Amino acid sequence: MKSLYDIPAPAKLNLFLHIVGRRTDGYHLLESVFMLIDWCDTLHFERRTDGLISREDLSVPLPTDDLVVRAAHALKKLSGTHLGAHIAIDKRIPSQAGMGGGSSDAASTLLALNRLWQLNLGLDALLPLGLTLGADVPFFLGGQNAWVTGIGENLSAITLPPAQFLVVKPPDGLATERIFSHPNLKRDTEPAIISGFAADAYGFGRNDLQSVAQQICPGVSQALTWLNSLGLDGRMTGSGSVVFARTLQEMNLQAPPGFQIKQCNNLAAHPLNGWAT
Repeated sequence: MKSLYDIPAPAKLNLFLHIVGRRTDGYHLLESVFMLIDWCDTLHFERRTDGLISREDLSVPLPTDDLVVRAAHALKKLSGTHLGAHIAIDKRIPSQAGMGGGSSDAASTLLALNRLWQLNLGLDALLPLGLTLGADVPFFLGGQNAWVTGIGENLSAITLPPAQFLVVKPPDGLATERIFSHPNLKRDTEPAIISGFAADAYGFGRNDLQSVAQQICPGVSQALTWLNSLGLDGRMTGSGSVVFARTLQEMNLQAPPGFQIKQCNNLAAHPLNGWAT
């Protein structure tokens, strides 16, 4: 095998996000449901025999040492392979959006290079490696929608009913550290249970980060107001600036100036689910 083309890296939405505490080392304890959606980046991989890792940006320019490059180098070091790869990325998922785009790219890179380099590593090896790259990477490696606890490392696969969502990205992004360091962040939400979520999967809970995000990022409030004008009940996903709302039908809409909108479907499983077991 010399190449793998059109490898998808799907985004995720946090259906809710509660902060239930904080560890002594400063990390926040979370409770959330991560749901895969069909807003994807696309990656292409060509095997190199000289051992080098190179990257080509097909759309949005990325930082030199982005998560894809770091993932490739980390897998190469772990495996000891003499092979390298040229990786081309068609970046479609917005950055600083709370949709896990960079982490998803890293996970798809680990899965694709594991196959391209014929390493035959299982999830028992890839999951710890993914966690060193980012807290969300193990979720995308696991391949299933999940109930999430801890600092994001505890994942329990769940099944979600098919649904459509209108996803809105305002012009400005939002850096995670700005929210989690904010003094007004609520950090004491009572823990929930899966059965409570299952009774109202698409209306359960809230995003505890949203009120702080609205204070420091006007675009979040503007996006929520726009969804409300359509009769939709929106909320923020993750710790970025994207907001979303469930819809019951396709909507032919014109985005506000500077906004990105996309009608998305959720995914029952990651397109690469089963590439490592």
